[in-house]
Amino acid sequence: MMPADRRNPIAHEEGLHAAVDPVDALIGRLYRGGLAVSPGRFRVWALSELARLLRFDAAIWGTGTVRRMKFHTCTVINLPAAFPEALEASQGINPIVPVLLAQLETPVDMQSVLPDPQFYGSQVYRQTFAPYGIERILSTIHSDTDSGLYSLVSLYRFDRRQPFTACDAAKVGRVMFHLFNAASHAFFLQMSRRLADRPAASAAAAVDATGVFHEAMPRFFELLDRHFPARQPQQLPFALPPEGETVVTAGLCIRAEPLDELRCVHIWAAGPLDHLTRRERDVVAAVAHGLSFKQAAKRIGIAPSTVANHLYRVYRKLGVYSRAALAELVYPDATGGSGKEPQS
Repeated sequence: MMPADRRNPIAHEEGLHAAVDPVDALIGRLYRGGLAVSPGRFRVWALSELARLLRFDAAIWGTGTVRRMKFHTCTVINLPAAFPEALEASQGINPIVPVLLAQLETPVDMQSVLPDPQFYGSQVYRQTFAPYGIERILSTIHSDTDSGLYSLVSLYRFDRRQPFTACDAAKVGRVMFHLFNAASHAFFLQMSRRLADRPAASAAAAVDATGVFHEAMPRFFELLDRHFPARQPQQLPFALPPEGETVVTAGLCIRAEPLDELRCVHIWAAGPLDHLTRRERDVVAAVAHGLSFKQAAKRIGIAPSTVANHLYRVYRKLGVYSRAALAELVYPDATGGSGKEPQS
């Protein structure tokens, strides 16, 4: 006889959903969210998804540099905007901080570091947590050695009678790696879309106005290490170029564009054409398409003699001495190579 759930498709479907592990379901939603949620909204959305798995009254998700241990981006849920600064100021007296740094990726409950009688009588409780109604704390730190970035997620409860349990910590422990990874994934998706018109071997990073990393593709650090072997971690080894302009520095092409409140920096290994000026690249593109000096001049908006002068300098820079050689360098695909049209 056929089981009841097989005869009833709706009951069968409900049974399948009931069998899905809630933690695994959340992890799946986090990664799928990278396709639909913008990087600027991702943290608030992800924390709201986490609240479906585990109850908490407030939360903070901050990212900064390990060297300074200060947040340069911060998202707070159900807490005043002044709280992150108060939390940063408490580092010297907050006993959970060294434990978190010694146990990266592992959720740490404040009551496992400082028993309740000591915690509720402590200076850090009176100065940092009690003014905001925070009674219970469960925190996790993730660190990225390549970028020098750390991310802290702390979950808070306002009712002292509702401590976080070992089961709560176990759930958070399963989720947190994926929470941080999914946030990076959301950034990478947006960066990859912006890389559509860049060379295939390019990479991108999100930085602030001072060049401090917020997110970066692994290949970004590979290129930096190759072209800037003595670079300092955590920050770009070059100045940000003006938005929309491509500059060449130490053999790398660099371009920066706005990314919400940050900058999206694209880098790729410079080829011969990348060392030309913008006007020279305009002339190369026109001449390589077979236009005469007069036609190229009209297309670009300069005199034919100026086209000839630019082309002479291009020949010397590239080491070619004919239009055919120039066209082969610009469009090697036509002869079996693997190049690209010059960027303007």
